[in-house]
Amino acid sequence: MNDVTARGKLKSAGPVAAADQPLYANRQKVYPKAVSGPVRRAKWAVLVACLALYYLAPLIRWDRGPNQPDQAILVDIGNGRLYFFWFEIWPQEVYYLTGLLVLGAIALFAATSLFGRVWCGFACPQTVWTDLFMWVERLIQGDRNERMKLDKAPWTAAKWRKKIVTHAAWLGIAAATGGAWIMYFNDAPTMTVALFTGQASLEVYFFFGLFTATTYVLAGWAREQVCTYMCPWPRFQAAMLDENSLVVSYRAWRGEPRGKLKGEGHGDCVDCMACVNVCPTGIDIRDGQQLECIGCGLCIDACDDIMAKLDRPKGLIAFETLKNIAASETATRSMPPCAARTATGMGVRHVPRFIRARTILYAAVLSSVMAVMLGTWMLRQEVTLAVLRDRAPLFVSLADGGIRNAYTLKIANKARDGGELTLVLESPARLQMTVQEAQETGPNRFRVTTRGDGITQWRVLATLPPGERTRESTPVTFRLLDARGRTVVRTDSVFLGPHGEGHR
Repeated sequence: MNDVTARGKLKSAGPVAAADQPLYANRQKVYPKAVSGPVRRAKWAVLVACLALYYLAPLIRWDRGPNQPDQAILVDIGNGRLYFFWFEIWPQEVYYLTGLLVLGAIALFAATSLFGRVWCGFACPQTVWTDLFMWVERLIQGDRNERMKLDKAPWTAAKWRKKIVTHAAWLGIAAATGGAWIMYFNDAPTMTVALFTGQASLEVYFFFGLFTATTYVLAGWAREQVCTYMCPWPRFQAAMLDENSLVVSYRAWRGEPRGKLKGEGHGDCVDCMACVNVCPTGIDIRDGQQLECIGCGLCIDACDDIMAKLDRPKGLIAFETLKNIAASETATRSMPPCAARTATGMGVRHVPRFIRARTILYAAVLSSVMAVMLGTWMLRQEVTLAVLRDRAPLFVSLADGGIRNAYTLKIANKARDGGELTLVLESPARLQMTVQEAQETGPNRFRVTTRGDGITQWRVLATLPPGERTRESTPVTFRLLDARGRTVVRTDSVFLGPHGEGHR
């Protein structure tokens, strides 16, 4: 890296004194070279799939009936709903989102344990958009060598043109990314028209600009620095790896010692730097596992291409387990490189143990969380009842000697159509219920209406007649019954009275 002079740099007679080391260093720009091969093709396939899913998902329509949004995936903040095809999540059901986050985290842990940083290298949004931006950059400015020469060249009209076109293309992609994100929170066709005609709200334009700017900065400028300095995942992902994890590895037992093509007594590595030149983070995989390595595997394609040209076996760099690396190194330690390659081929091969203690644990946790979420969804009630008792005052003493508590009942009906239900009050005390603006159908029974896909609110008064005894706190139960008298939902609360043993 290009060192800068440290402030307050101390003099020292020692050859490598710590005080003589710079405190800061400038970023050395990485110029990844284009590469082709099976890993690169797999990355292109994942990139296209991820981008298509992100940009096109808000455009998918889904018929939910009249007066309902017809967007398949929609976060309706104004009405407090999250729509995902045939699923509809209410604010009080946010635990489903928590469960999905837990599932995603455990799945990521399991994938890392099995295949290393496969998420970082193939499907992470930072990787996907950075790959897209680099492809555009190569298309306009050329490959690695051309881009390096262009950056070192003086500012001519041709250089200005290439740089302006590159950044304009980046801004276009970033704007499409920010616009697509907004569509997840608004009706996509309507919001697209509003954005282009200046009819969208100030909040919409703010978030559109925010996501456009972050995409442009992170994918166009920050790039590998996001993975190295901003992302916390590299700091603890190593704890999930073991000797049976498939990670991008350099088979040093076969490649070392490095040497020129026509030399004798050296390994397969000819020190061509092809693996370094294609790395999006600019590291040398031959130095072993490193925090900056995202496990993309592009160095595998680059090295295999060189090995094929040299008529040597592919796989000098490969997805390999540390167990196989160690076993191959032990088996070939006393052999010359050529003899080792002849005797062992690709080295000692053990089939990775995908079923082991940690993967079993991850599978058990995943299955448990999925079972709980499925069970709660299967038992999910279409009608819920929330009872809020007044706290100021806790109770009211009436002029005739009675005691009254007031409650606010909120009935949430998740079905599309509204209807009528019967509200019943049950208590060991002889309470009398009154529901404001509701029709009484019997003692402590009132007919209440519900609004489809909405919440209705009712004011309820429970009164203890004068001369009746009650405890300081008496349990009460509110039930909602359907037309057949079956309990739809029940909620418990309490009736409070004066302090003391009882009330007359």
